[in-house]
Amino acid sequence: MIRTERLVQSFLELTAIDNPTLYERELSECLRRRFAALGIVLAEDGAGAAIGGNAGNLYAYLPGDEMLAPILLSAHMDAVAPACAKKPVLHPDGRITSDGTTVLGADDVSGLCAILEAVTSVLEDGTPHRPIELLFDAAEESYCTGIQKFDFSRLRAKTAYVFDLSGPVGNAAYQAPSIVSFRAEFTGRAAHAAFSPEEGLHAIKAAAEAVSRIDCGRVGDLTVNVGTITGGTADNIVPETCVLTGEVRGFDHPLVLQKLAEIGEAVRQAAGHFGCAARFTTETLCQAFKADPEGLAAQRFRAACAAAGLESSLTVTYGGSDNNHFCQHGLTGLVVAPGMNACHSCQEYTSADELTRAARLAEALIVSRK
Repeated sequence: MIRTERLVQSFLELTAIDNPTLYERELSECLRRRFAALGIVLAEDGAGAAIGGNAGNLYAYLPGDEMLAPILLSAHMDAVAPACAKKPVLHPDGRITSDGTTVLGADDVSGLCAILEAVTSVLEDGTPHRPIELLFDAAEESYCTGIQKFDFSRLRAKTAYVFDLSGPVGNAAYQAPSIVSFRAEFTGRAAHAAFSPEEGLHAIKAAAEAVSRIDCGRVGDLTVNVGTITGGTADNIVPETCVLTGEVRGFDHPLVLQKLAEIGEAVRQAAGHFGCAARFTTETLCQAFKADPEGLAAQRFRAACAAAGLESSLTVTYGGSDNNHFCQHGLTGLVVAPGMNACHSCQEYTSADELTRAARLAEALIVSRK
């Protein structure tokens, strides 16, 4: 049986732990102790060392009814800043917030606790269940750098449920975009801005023209943004260098790459107009996925929601998650809402009711016969 009091206490204890990206060690050890008490060994991989963090990804396989296909449940261990000295507050009406000076960390402790409570309930009650794989990753908030170091050949499941979506419990995303960042470096020539400005090649003006050539915002089926621009060394020096960075997102990966090629050409043309050199690079942070909204993963999700007394809704998200990477390695997955709201802000919140509903959903997925 899902026990709300125990679940909320776990949530309060875990969210009080410092867990900024790359510093998940204390939370990782807490999770390992909690699952060890259930007889489950969470094995840690070497991702932490590979990405410059202090904790790796945690993985476990829990045997179940071998007539049923295994299922993967996943959530991440890190939180966006400010994620240190968090003080979760349980309000009389059941809402849970931080004290207003930090994030709460419901993203993604709500997912971790939903899975922990569901597994605890199933094992306590002796409920028959399918084989379960658990994967709790480090450094998700830095574009999933932790999960990219995981050995996916260890996975037996073909279906994944990633508990990492904002919004009402019962929502799940079946589609998410590619996210590709870009960086444009302009190199001109420095000169004194008063004595010999004509000898300079103005890198900032070249970058500014490039920005003027790049359509930002919603561009057709894509979103495009120039997010930072830095350059120059002093007010009286023609700037020799300037760097701008940005990203393109879209559900059609080839279309994203096409737009990046156009941006690269705009950068080169702008640089040439001012006699500057330009270097344009891109990095694919995650690649788009789309699960069949009528496929097995979605059917099982809807059935689990019904069993848990929840209304189900499939949607799309414009954010990336570990599920982008699971799908690139042959799994079919959904990103599930575990009860997190106003994420990535000091106004983040959840509630005891939401956490309970999320745990019931996770339990229903585990015991599903579908």
